[in-house]
Parts: sequence; structure tokens; C-alpha cells
Amino acid sequence: MWSFQSLLDGAGVTLDGGAAPSGEDHLSWTELKPRSLQPQIGILCPVCDAQVDLPTGGVKALTIDHLAMNDVMLESLRGEGQGLACDLCSDREVEKRCQTCKANLCHFCCQAHRRQKKTTYHTMVDLKDLKGYSRVGKPILCPAHPAEELRLFCELCDRPVCRDCVVGEHREHPYDFTSNVIHKHGDSVRELLRGTQPHVEALEEALAQIKSTNSALQERVEAVAADVQRFSEGYIKAIEEHRDKLLKQLEDIRVQKENSLQLQKAQLEQLLADMRTGVEFTEHLLTSGSDLEILITKGVVVERLRKLNKVEYSTCPGVNEKICFSPQEKAGQCRGYEVYGAINTKQVDPAKCVLQGEDLHRAREKQTASFTLLCKDAAGESMGRGGDNIHVAVVPKDKKDSPVRTMVQDNKDGSYYVSYIPKEPGIYTVWVCVREQHVQGSPFTVNVRRKHRPHPGVFHCCTFCSSGGQKNVRCACGGTMPGGYQGCGHGHKGHPGRPHWSCCGKFSEKSECTSTGDQSAPRSLLRTVAL
Repeated sequence: MWSFQSLLDGAGVTLDGGAAPSGEDHLSWTELKPRSLQPQIGILCPVCDAQVDLPTGGVKALTIDHLAMNDVMLESLRGEGQGLACDLCSDREVEKRCQTCKANLCHFCCQAHRRQKKTTYHTMVDLKDLKGYSRVGKPILCPAHPAEELRLFCELCDRPVCRDCVVGEHREHPYDFTSNVIHKHGDSVRELLRGTQPHVEALEEALAQIKSTNSALQERVEAVAADVQRFSEGYIKAIEEHRDKLLKQLEDIRVQKENSLQLQKAQLEQLLADMRTGVEFTEHLLTSGSDLEILITKGVVVERLRKLNKVEYSTCPGVNEKICFSPQEKAGQCRGYEVYGAINTKQVDPAKCVLQGEDLHRAREKQTASFTLLCKDAAGESMGRGGDNIHVAVVPKDKKDSPVRTMVQDNKDGSYYVSYIPKEPGIYTVWVCVREQHVQGSPFTVNVRRKHRPHPGVFHCCTFCSSGGQKNVRCACGGTMPGGYQGCGHGHKGHPGRPHWSCCGKFSEKSECTSTGDQSAPRSLLRTVAL
């Protein structure tokens, strides 16, 4: 570390009492805090978009990027000196550079530079010889003392200073030549650089992954878009083909119905003509013919009229105009795609509809009862589709103002599942209507019985076996055994000869218990101990 006084002596400057302290006094100086610059406004860097706080001195007080200025000068130099002006006169173009002063000089200033005693022996280099150099910048001068070059570094303020600075603002601050402190500060910067470089590599790798993912994303998007396009085009073609089939089917239906109507029309017109001919001839005979003529012709006329009266014909059109389109109905597949929409000419006939189900005329209270409605057309054929307007009402006979809630499930095949839950026992009336007309068998009555009573006993072969040989256990069948056994046993008195319920004596295992539950009966009669 250079002393303050030795630097002043070397610079030809004297200062009373200006000897630089050392030892403990020097260490105490390092604890002094530098004067901080208070930021007043912030600006954004146009390159990295980072926010920079302007010091009190404004833009001029910002740190100068001398390396960038050197690059600018090199670029100007490689461009045959365009834009480079003399550092001294600033009027003429540069021809030479003083390697000692680091100054770019024109021809006139170069001659003057050589004539001065102090700069006579400075090394001068032609401008064209500097094109291979990496540094051609001017000396970095102190912003506070433009005549002085920055060659010192203030440790306390952590910035380069000149000789005038250390006798002024930085007086009594520890300092040294830049060449002596560059290793320490350079190493700290390199250490930070080593810690930063892995982040650069990680960020580059992350960006590479993002680029790769973005490329994969674009490829995937294009592939999916192609799939969507291919699917939609195929679906459109399938829909168009299905549309053409429906229109062709509609045209065939029209032709068939028109042909049937035309045939029926021709038959009726011919029959009408025959009827009119027979009627007119007979009327003319009766009004204009003599008695003999009538009697002579009577046989032919009577036979003709009898034949005409026996001809069967329908006064209603043989076909109807009922044609409907069901857009929600599945129509199978076309080109491998599921398509919807069907043309239907069938019309449900309530008189042909059929009601089916075990619970059609019986039900239990608080248990679901159900039946099925099969819709058919006038020809008795199943509709084969759903969508008809079905109305079902279940009403108690004694409480007609309290209908039971019903559920109608469309099975989409011409059948409908109807369910309801009666709340009380009794007689109920059920209405089933299609197109506001009663179907075949509607209305009908349902006998709702009380809720099924489970068996409290056991289903056994005999009391002796089910109770493990207990004497005091009884059975509802009434059988007993010798030796004081109050229950039934195989081959003994009162045993029914087959398995039965101990509580009521019924033989069917899935039957309803009919025990009255008489409290006067022995308690052991109702429930047999099961092993």
C-alpha cells in the first residue's frame, strides 16, 4: 500500500502535516462509511430492461462504459478513420496515435507534440498500424479533475480516483494504485462470475428445452389440427351421405304413398262409376219403364245392384300423411361415424298398445310397483323407437285428489317402463294414455296390500332339530313329541311332514308371514331358537 505523503512527493505536491498515518490509525479509516448518493429517479436500460436509479448528478453521473467507447473507436478506425477527430484540436482527422499519452492526434498536433520537451520521445504510431490493436481508447480522465488521469483506487469509496482527489474529497481515505489492487478486486469479480456462469448454462439449457418443447408443441398442434381436419371432413362427408340417404328414403316413401293413393283413387272412381251407372239405370227404369219392362229387367238389375252392394271398400285413405323426422334417434354408422336422424312413418295406435308386468294389478304399500307399456302402430307392429307422449296417473280410489307420483322411463325401443310407490294400502285406479287416448286395458285397478311381513321364526324341518332338543319350544304347526316336548318332531303327532315356518306354519320359504302375533300365546311359539 502506497503512503499518502510518498505519492504527493512523487507528484511534486507538499502539504503541511500531510503524512499518511499507518498502523491502528490506518485500520480505523477502513471503518469509515463512504458518502452515499441518494437516487431521485429511475430509468430503464434499453438493452436489458433493468431499472437503474439515477444518482444526484443525473445522467452525467452514471458510470461510463469505457470498454464500449473503445469498441466504438475501433469500429471507426477500421472504417478508415471516419468519424475520428483529433483529441487535442477536435478539428482535423486523426493520423497518428501517441502510445505514451494514449491520444489520437492529427498531423498538426502530432508535430506540436514532438516539439514539446516533455513529449519529444513519446512513441507515435500511424493510424493504419492500429487496426489490429484491441485497445485504442483515450486515457480515462477524472470527471472531477479533467486534467488528471484515474490511476488510483480509493478503498473506502470503492472507486477509482486521481491525484487531486486524494488531497481533496478523498483525503485521509486508504488508497493504492489501480495496478496493485486489481488482483484483489478482479478475483472477487471472477468469484462472482464463477457463481453466475452456472446460471447462464442453466438458463441456456432451460431456453433450449423451451425451444425444443415449443417445437414439439407446434408439431403436436399441427398433427392434432390435421386429425381434427381429417375427422371433420370425414364427418361432414358421412353427414352428407346420411342426408342423401334420408332424402332418398323420403322420396321413396312419397312415391309409395302416392302410388297407393292413386291406386285407391282409381279403384274408388271405377266403383263410383259402376254405382252411378247402376243407380241411374235403375232409377230410369223405375221412373220411365212400364210394369212389364220393369218385371222383365228386374232380374238383371237386382243381380247387378246386389253385386255392387257387396263390394267392400274403405272410405278412409289407405295411407296417411304422417311422416316425421327424429333428429335425436340413432341411425347407426356411416363411413365409420355415428350418425343421428331417422324418418319415421309409423304412428302409435293407442288401441294396439299393450300393458305388461307382474305388478300390473297388485302392489305393496311403500314398495315400488312397475309395469311396461309396449307401443304399437295400427298394424300391431312395435314402434321400435321412443319419443311418444305418455301420460300415466295413479289415483287412490278414496283419495282422488292425492295422486301418486309416477316415473316413466323411455327405453327408446317403443317400450316404456312405468314405476310408482303407493303410500297406503287400498284400491288404486291407473290411467295410461298415449296421444291423450287410453291404451288397451286402461284404466285398470290395482289392489295395494300392506307391506310384506317377514317371518320372525325359522324355516325348519322340525322343532327338535332347530332348537337342539329343547322341550319347552313350540311350533306353529301344533305338533308335539312324547316325553314332554312341546314342539314338533319327525314322524310324531301334528308334524306336517315337510319343512315349514315355526312362526306361522307356512310351507313356502318365500311366503309372507300370517301369524297374528297373539300376546296370549306362549312366547316360544313365535320364534324358535336357531342353532
